Amino acid sequence: MTRVIVWRHGNTDWNAGHRVQGQTDVPLNDLGRRQAVEAAELLVRMRPAAIVSSDLRRAADTAAALAALTGLSVGTDDRLRERYFGAWQGLTMREVAEQRPQEHARWTAGEDVVGGDVETLDDLGKRVSEAIQDAARLVPDGQTVVVATHGAAARQGVGHLLGWPREQLRTLRALQNCHWVELTDDPVRGWQLAAYNVGVLADRPVPPPV
Repeated sequence: MTRVIVWRHGNTDWNAGHRVQGQTDVPLNDLGRRQAVEAAELLVRMRPAAIVSSDLRRAADTAAALAALTGLSVGTDDRLRERYFGAWQGLTMREVAEQRPQEHARWTAGEDVVGGDVETLDDLGKRVSEAIQDAARLVPDGQTVVVATHGAAARQGVGHLLGWPREQLRTLRALQNCHWVELTDDPVRGWQLAAYNVGVLADRPVPPPV
């Protein structure tokens, strides 16, 4: 049984400002770098055999904190990037609601097609779940791989992998910065969710999943 840890990156200034990042390459801030180190100190105990990351800096630098403790190199996969938020990127969520109210309403309702060149949930889920499955194939059965990615990408990718409908997936809270999902791939039972939103100091405020 292979274990996959789907790990959200640490905090950024855009997270702190409730600004939509999407695929904008925003770096970690001081808090985010500290979160990455703290989380890595827990994840190293799982003895990962491989680490794969989104190529965006906030995820890659988060993964690097674990690589420093394990001696592993970090592979990159651009399919693990955050959802592309099109015209929303760089705006605060308040600005999105004010400037693009119809699109914001569709996003709030969890609709697949939002508009504004925002990537559909179906496309997001497919590409991230494919990347997770490919990462799992990097390690022998019974070992662990860590996948560093982003909030919306993690939730949608995991949901697609598990075959959950969007209505069920919306019942999950957004992953906190530097928290993770634990999945297992069993030869008989297939993919299963073992844990969700695990990490250091789980009482920290939840930033938007963008």
